[in-house]
Amino acid sequence: MRNYVMAIERPLDLLNQSKGKEILVHLKNNKQMVGTLLAFDIHINIVLDNAKEMVDGEAKRNLGIAFVRGDTIIFISPSTASA
Repeated sequence: MRNYVMAIERPLDLLNQSKGKEILVHLKNNKQMVGTLLAFDIHINIVLDNAKEMVDGEAKRNLGIAFVRGDTIIFISPSTASA
């Protein structure tokens, strides 16, 4: 974990390192999504593959490919969810 943090110098570096990996996204409407990060831009608009809506740590709805607007996101984290 320490090497992972040491390579991050700017906030978007974490997203670059997370491309192709599963991430957890917490949204302003108090929903969470888990999916594989395919792409993002400077506004933190993101594209997720195999996206799932999560409720209480369980996948409730499969969304497939999803576009999430950056202004709806509270935080993004490398996922530890078992989805």
